[in-house]
Amino acid sequence: MEPKLEELSADLAAAALRALTDDWRNLNYALFQDRMRPPGMRLTDAASFLGRWVRGERVIEVSRRFLLDHPWGVVTEVLKHEMAHQFVDEVIGVRDETAHGPVFQRVCADRGIDGGATGVPEARGSTDAATASALDKIAKLLALAGSPNEHEAQTAMNTAQKLMLKYNLDAVRAKAARGYIHKHLGEPTGRVEEASRFLAAILSEHFFVQCIWVNVWRVREGRAASVLEVLGTPENVSMAEYVHSFLDHTADARWTLHKRLHRLTGDRDRRAYRTGVMMGFLEKLRAERKGQQETGLVWAGDPALDEYYQRRYPRVRTISRAAATRTSAHAQGREAGKQLVLHRGVDGSRGSGGGGGLLGPGRS
Repeated sequence: MEPKLEELSADLAAAALRALTDDWRNLNYALFQDRMRPPGMRLTDAASFLGRWVRGERVIEVSRRFLLDHPWGVVTEVLKHEMAHQFVDEVIGVRDETAHGPVFQRVCADRGIDGGATGVPEARGSTDAATASALDKIAKLLALAGSPNEHEAQTAMNTAQKLMLKYNLDAVRAKAARGYIHKHLGEPTGRVEEASRFLAAILSEHFFVQCIWVNVWRVREGRAASVLEVLGTPENVSMAEYVHSFLDHTADARWTLHKRLHRLTGDRDRRAYRTGVMMGFLEKLRAERKGQQETGLVWAGDPALDEYYQRRYPRVRTISRAAATRTSAHAQGREAGKQLVLHRGVDGSRGSGGGGGLLGPGRS
């Protein structure tokens, strides 16, 4: 049952306001060059807006209902939108055009902010006929990759990957105008497992998206967390979402099978095994990419996507982390990962581990 408004306690409301203030400071530094003074933050029970900049009081208001009903990443996008209003008002000093006029739109576009006047910020993009045809072929190939015939399955997966690579190479070479979106994948977690980091590497290296771990706030728990954000064209983000779900669920399914085969009762080695699965699949994809390079299909990145990423995250810190100790469970998971074939079920499911569509509506 959805919590009522009053179920957000005073302590949790205060913690959410502190998190909003912290995000404001970080975004002011990253996107607005520290040129604004901190405003007040206030939650409101008003249902007519998600957030708003109140010039006379120097306050940013956020709907309490909105805060409870949406992931923190969406809340942050609304906060950016209101900060853009504050920037136009207090720094640029433009007050002789409509609230969402040309200056406001330029401020948003320069920073990768949704400049829409109403509604929840959402991924936007359109698919032309040629793109739809290519995606349909990829989906059909991934269905064939579920074949019980190992050689046929592997061939179908390799062909699908080659088609994805060619599609993206052709678009970049033609300098086609492609819209870019971002999306959070998976559940926010207080600790990012090593397996999840390898999964992010799989997506960024082989599925034509950029990945970044971002900080979010879990409103109902009053705790900080991290979640994976992917950036790319709507089609590539949709594919990345599918691959993320497939691999996450398949790694768990393989671990369950591993436990049964080895008569294990606990989950002590689950993390090591899952890391091994992701590492093994990444190594497999890297080996297959070398074969594609020998045919002249070399992916050098998408400069327009790099620009979009840079607008959203102009000041990014890279943190190196030590690798976990490798165990026999890790080695066994790694071998299992090398045998994985990315596919979808005949009904559009993600294969081992449950339902979910490919290149269609996904989990939020």
